[in-house]
Amino acid sequence: MNAFDLMNRLSVIYDARQQWKVDHKLADILLLVICAVIAGCEGWEEIEDFGNERLDWLKKYGEFEYGIPSHHTISRVVAAINPKQFQKCFIEWMQACHRATNGEIIAIDGKTVRGSYDKGKDKGAIHMVSAFATANELVLGQIKINDKSNEITAIPELLELLEIRGCLVTIDAMGCQRDIAKKIVDKGADYLLAVKGNQGKLHEAFENHFSVEKVNQWKGDTFRTEEKSHGRMETRLHIVSDIFDEFVNLSFDWQGMKTLGIILSARMEDGVFNADDISVRYYISSAELTAEKFAHAAREHWAIENKLHWKIDVAMREDDCRIRRGNAAEMLAGFRHMAVNMLNNTKTFKAGLKRKQKKAAMSTRYLSEVLAGCGVS
Repeated sequence: MNAFDLMNRLSVIYDARQQWKVDHKLADILLLVICAVIAGCEGWEEIEDFGNERLDWLKKYGEFEYGIPSHHTISRVVAAINPKQFQKCFIEWMQACHRATNGEIIAIDGKTVRGSYDKGKDKGAIHMVSAFATANELVLGQIKINDKSNEITAIPELLELLEIRGCLVTIDAMGCQRDIAKKIVDKGADYLLAVKGNQGKLHEAFENHFSVEKVNQWKGDTFRTEEKSHGRMETRLHIVSDIFDEFVNLSFDWQGMKTLGIILSARMEDGVFNADDISVRYYISSAELTAEKFAHAAREHWAIENKLHWKIDVAMREDDCRIRRGNAAEMLAGFRHMAVNMLNNTKTFKAGLKRKQKKAAMSTRYLSEVLAGCGVS
């Protein structure tokens, strides 16, 4: 995961400015923004301040012939970049430095950039769908959901851009769609999809065949986990089954469907069992999964919330960012994903994301290590 390879790929992005009026190269501006975001900068003024303090160091990697651009220039240039070109460069960079292995879990989920909402201009908040390699904690790609659209249409577009052969793609109930399942199988991967009421026939079949009582008495493959936290214990029973009866007929609609998965969760708090806290969740998969592998995959899906979205919200404060001009909100979301990938892959300093950002702000030596791609996955 080398920043120099990244900059070479970003160099193909079209610069819409009139070239005879340009003092600051697009490549220099992109390098500045990436480094500043790695170092924890959250707005254009902070990015400009970072550049002025680190100009001599930045000149080791870029030209910066006319020094550091003003925050107005940085804002205007970033807002004018074509996001689709940027996304393509990002995904190609990740494919070059991270090769997916057979069975690797790729979690796909969406996140709203809440600060991009602009009531005065009647501009809704943007929503990004990301693909996250859970084992290495890497964002493989992201795509913005178009206005008047949703995740159902965006997920196939993202899948088309990714190399996922041999992987297990996990998606929540919003993505439990026939076309999405088909796209995943056609790409040479397997799916694990959560099933809820948006797929009426499928959900009804699960409810008919997998009641709480039947799941509790299941004689087939099962796997149980217990999790204790803050005086509360949650027990999860995972079961898997081959398709049968009416599921055989439904499988014609769901390409490659081989495994049914059920998770029964029960919660005990302060030693008292609460019958109201029993829940049952249903899944379908094109992979042949044991109960233990199913439990692992279902649990790993939440890594995209806990290890990506939570970090971006808490450490990088994305929802507090009020940058909305042009394509800037979408671009900054992509820069944050780049920063997360590069910081996660730098193993010389073991700490949380926020602490790593602060170290990058204080130490150009460490920032150089991050750019050099220490701890390549």
